[in-house]
Amino acid sequence: MNGTDHGRQGHAVTMRDVAKAAGVSVATVSHVVNNKSGARIGEDARRRVQEAVVELGYRPNALAKTLSQGSSRFIGLVADAIATTPFAGQIIHGAQDEAWKHGYVLLVANTEGNPAVENDAVTMMLEHQVRGILYSTWYHREIVVPETLHQTDTVLVNCFADDSGLPAVVPDEQQGGRTATEELLAAGHRRIAFLNTTTPSPAQTGRLAGYRAALEAAGIAFDEHLVQLAEPAQEGGYDATAQVLACGATGVFCHNDRVAMGLYDGLREHGLRIPEDVAVVGFDNQDVIAAHLRPPLSTVALPHYELGAAGVRVLLGLEPPVDVLRIACPAIRRQSV
Repeated sequence: MNGTDHGRQGHAVTMRDVAKAAGVSVATVSHVVNNKSGARIGEDARRRVQEAVVELGYRPNALAKTLSQGSSRFIGLVADAIATTPFAGQIIHGAQDEAWKHGYVLLVANTEGNPAVENDAVTMMLEHQVRGILYSTWYHREIVVPETLHQTDTVLVNCFADDSGLPAVVPDEQQGGRTATEELLAAGHRRIAFLNTTTPSPAQTGRLAGYRAALEAAGIAFDEHLVQLAEPAQEGGYDATAQVLACGATGVFCHNDRVAMGLYDGLREHGLRIPEDVAVVGFDNQDVIAAHLRPPLSTVALPHYELGAAGVRVLLGLEPPVDVLRIACPAIRRQSV
C-alpha cells in the first residue's frame, strides 16, 4: 500500500520509505499506520514509525485502505440534474455538510437523467465501497429504482418508490399547502383562490389537500370555483388573472413563485395593488424571484438543504426508521400579504 502525499524527498512517500527511516519492516509500518488490533509491536518500534511518518510527511492511501478493510468514509449521491440546478443544488449542500459532520465525504455524480451514465456512476461508487448512496431528483416525484441501488444501503431523496423497500425523504407537500393558506387566513382573508399546477405530481395533490385542510380548520366551506389550474410558469399566473378576479378572491395561493410572478403582472394591468387589493402567496422560495418582486413575495420554502442533510442521517441510522420521512416546508414572510 503506497502513500499519496509528496514528502520532503520530493516524491510520493511510500510505506517502504517509512520502514527504511524507522528501521522496521513494511509490515510493521502497516500495522502501526492502520492501528491493527492484536499486532505485537514494541513501543520503541511504534514510536520510531510514528516519528518517521511525521518527518517524511507520509499519508496513507485512503482508497487502498478502503479496499483492504471493506469499508470507506465515502457516501455517494447520484442526482438526475440537481448539480446543475442552483435552486435544488441545496440538496447537495445539505448532504455534504451532514456527511462531513459525521466523518464522511460526499461523492457526487450528476447523470442528467441518462440511464447509462447513472448505471456507471452507481457501479463506480459500489467499487469504492461507499457507506451507502443517496439517490435524488431535482423535483419531488415517484421513480423506478435502478436495480444496482439494491446492492448497497440506499435512501431516496426528494423522490420515492412505493413497494421498493427503500426509505424516502421528501418535502411535506400537504403541510406546505396548509401553511401557505394559513398565511392568508391569518391576514383576515376568507375568499382564497388556489392556482394549482396542471402537472400531475405529489405537489399537485399534496398542496391542494393542505389548502382544503386549512380552510376546513378555519370553518370555511371548500368552493371548487376558487381552485384554478395554471401552467406552472409565469405565463400561467398571468393567464389566470381574469379567473381570480371573476371569483372574487382577495387572497391567492400560487402553486409556485413563477406563477405568482405572472399573477403580479396581471393584477397590475388591472390597476390592483398587492397586498392592499389582492394578497399573494407563492411556493418554493426561489430567492431570485420571490425576494426581488415588488413587493417581495411571501412564500413557502421547499426544504432542499434539510432534505439532503436528513437523507444522510437516515442512511447512517441517525433518524428513527420510517418508510417516508416528510420534511416541513417553512413559511417565508415578506410583504405580499
